[in-house]
Amino acid sequence: MITFLLCLALLVVAYFSYGKYLDKVCNINPKAEVPSAKLYDGVDYVPMPRWRTFLIQLLNIAGTGPIFGAILGACYGPVAFLWITFGGIFMGAMHDYLSGVILVRNEGLSITEIVARYLGKGAGAFMRIFSVVLLLLVGVVFVVSPADILSAKFDILSKNWWLAIIIIYYFIATLLPVDKLIGKVYPLFGIALITMALGLLGVLLFGDYTIPSMTLENLHINKANLPLVPTLFITIACGAISGFHATQSPLMARCVNNERECRFVFYGSMISESVIALIWAAIAMAFFYDKGGISAVMVGHTPAWVVNEISSTTLGVVGGILAVLGVVAAPITSGDTAFRSARLIIADVFHIEQRTKWKRLAIALPLFTAGVVLTFVDFDVVWRYFAWTNQALATVVLWCIVVYLFGERRNYWVALLPAVFMTYICSSFVFVSNQFVGMGAVPMAYVWGGVVTIVITAYMIYILRAKSKK
Repeated sequence: MITFLLCLALLVVAYFSYGKYLDKVCNINPKAEVPSAKLYDGVDYVPMPRWRTFLIQLLNIAGTGPIFGAILGACYGPVAFLWITFGGIFMGAMHDYLSGVILVRNEGLSITEIVARYLGKGAGAFMRIFSVVLLLLVGVVFVVSPADILSAKFDILSKNWWLAIIIIYYFIATLLPVDKLIGKVYPLFGIALITMALGLLGVLLFGDYTIPSMTLENLHINKANLPLVPTLFITIACGAISGFHATQSPLMARCVNNERECRFVFYGSMISESVIALIWAAIAMAFFYDKGGISAVMVGHTPAWVVNEISSTTLGVVGGILAVLGVVAAPITSGDTAFRSARLIIADVFHIEQRTKWKRLAIALPLFTAGVVLTFVDFDVVWRYFAWTNQALATVVLWCIVVYLFGERRNYWVALLPAVFMTYICSSFVFVSNQFVGMGAVPMAYVWGGVVTIVITAYMIYILRAKSKK
């Protein structure tokens, strides 16, 4: 319990301390003109109240990530608390905040165009393809998983019918102005997500459950099957750091009213997501503490089953309803904005204005056609490659932040150290995981990961020195 409470306190304090320091790093200018005023179009560039943009941003970046990822991460033991906490503060929230500020200062453009501006045309071209593929994978993952759950809970319709209903909803939400459907419904689901987390926090604090405190013996359990590096850092993404967030941030970067809102909207939403992930990791460890632990339970069950079991048991009927919202509404609200973000990327690449309905439709139709095709691909395969792709995207964005801060003559070390760390995580995963080279958790796999990291870091230092001379 002590480890959990300390981590929870650190996350809250970080918003007011490290978050405030990042205000200075960014040199926030409350008088600067923001995209919602400069480029208002009534579709994507629409000013909205700060509390609304915060809740939408939280729901956009969350999905089932801070729930499912935290449950799977809990299988590693209390070390998951450390990654969620320090990863969330110094990597994820910093990544979301600084990339959000950069987006606001660059017309709210898609992250792909930001990468092209700061890392070069080659990196931008790669990112355009990379990001659209990632967003399609996210959209498909968040179509299939809710359809599976809904068909199991409400068998009046088959899975294919639920797939069709969700896809039609996605299509409508992708085309409508951001303040019409997303701006009105998402805050309600955001409140539900927070309410569920707070309810579980109350259960942890006042219920008869044991949260294992971190010791040298239990820091990392099940070492033989779950190597800590790099697998934990790929498994828990949305609660610590996630590249998917950078694809979602342009949606709200086009809706903020002032640069001063950026810490609340971007840093605050990521800290909130880390808190949610921390709570779910803790309840997963505590709830199954007397049943052999979460690792033993997960052998025969899915994270969705765990969510339903915990919520229904600890929170009763209300918990059951919130569980459905958590495992159905949350992914759906991230899935539709994934397709929306893909539309915006393509529009930005080809400079297609989105005020005109048929132009939005012309981009959306091919995207959804590809998405429908991908729903027939093995879900497990799609999810496995999404996890690594997600963290690789975060790494690219971190390097982009480094270049931006270096050019602005600000403290770029806040992004440089996380960029090097995540470069190593993604590189070593390529050699360790069976998804790629498949060497396993052997010393040479980590050595090769280190070699790749050194090469990439050296190249980025070369770019920085070249920019410095210019």
